[in-house]
Amino acid sequence: MDLQDQLKNLFPDHEPSPEDPIEEVAHELYVQKEPMICKFEKRKGKATTIIEGYEGTDEDFKILAKEIKTKLSVGGTFKDNSIIIQGDYRDKIMTILKEKGFKVKRVGG
Repeated sequence: MDLQDQLKNLFPDHEPSPEDPIEEVAHELYVQKEPMICKFEKRKGKATTIIEGYEGTDEDFKILAKEIKTKLSVGGTFKDNSIIIQGDYRDKIMTILKEKGFKVKRVGG
């Protein structure tokens, strides 16, 4: 006896309502007018790429950081309103951001 049959035995007058399919809406990132800054730094002898200047919410910036890290298959973090990616991936990150509609400015080197 499954759950539906047990419920019918407990509540014979109840008719289950048809389940409405839940529509998932794709989350859209806020695209700003000002360019984001993509710069290269060496921290503790290791190359890092830093992205700064996003004006949207922190949650949107975290989602963007996760997308960049998964597309490039690299490690990184979101800290102090900047995305820190391990390695020098400025060109690849700039193309990814431009495809999403962001303006990007390359700083340093």
